[in-house]
Amino acid sequence: MGRNGCTHGGVSRRDFLHLTCGCALAVATFGEAFANSDPIRVTQAMGGSMGAKVRATFLGHSIFRIDTPGGKTIYIDPWVGNPKAPANAKQVDKADLILVTHGHADHLGETVEIAKKTNARVLTMPELSTYLGNQGVPAANLIRMNLGGTATAIPGTPIRVTMVRADHSSTVFYTDPQTKVVSMTTVGGAVGYILHLENGLRIYHAGDTALYGDMELFGKRYKPDVAMLPIGDHFTMGPEDAAEAARMWGVKTAIPMHYATFPVLTGTVEAFKQALSPQITLKAPAPGDTVEF
Repeated sequence: MGRNGCTHGGVSRRDFLHLTCGCALAVATFGEAFANSDPIRVTQAMGGSMGAKVRATFLGHSIFRIDTPGGKTIYIDPWVGNPKAPANAKQVDKADLILVTHGHADHLGETVEIAKKTNARVLTMPELSTYLGNQGVPAANLIRMNLGGTATAIPGTPIRVTMVRADHSSTVFYTDPQTKVVSMTTVGGAVGYILHLENGLRIYHAGDTALYGDMELFGKRYKPDVAMLPIGDHFTMGPEDAAEAARMWGVKTAIPMHYATFPVLTGTVEAFKQALSPQITLKAPAPGDTVEF
């Protein structure tokens, strides 16, 4: 021991204590994140993508293209041929992940064509995954999930997807290759998704759904920041129920979708705005517009 106190490998006692405290703080930070099994908190602790933005582009009806801080592109319910889609919506050159909420044509859309062209992974219910496989989507690119599950959706990234309940139906039209007879078949249930992105943002896409009480439980459990909610009525929630859903989920921002595509979808953005709680921010991009978070 020297006059200035304990030394170790040429490091003074004071510097050694600083190093020890720093390591302890790092262990505590990472340890808490890993102990809670939350990849977003781990990413934040590591400083990953903290300054980057999430870009959500509305493409009409219920379609969103999400460009993540890490440079990944996610499509949700890619019916890019919908009547409200901008002219360039069909030009899809890049997709890393496609999420399909249910089998109806106005949500399944051009999933098969986009998946084949871009080699994107497709995440959806097992029954709908089987149908997509029969349509030519490579089995290796299909992520079969069910309600309550969470998956690392894009390998090599912290992006995760949680599948949650939607109160709706899910069917596809199937053409028998031999008889050419067209029939309608059920392909599992309808779902919504919570995206956990690299910068910590959590986006809930409801798909088609009615209002139900467990939305409050899911809000407490997953704490999404943004909710994309159908407001059109008739086939889904109307504006008032969608506003209540936003409150139950506890989100900071609400984005309306699934409205005005057809005359029967009568819910309006104005009615949704009037019904929303004042503490929730409304963002209502026109088809082709992008919002950033």
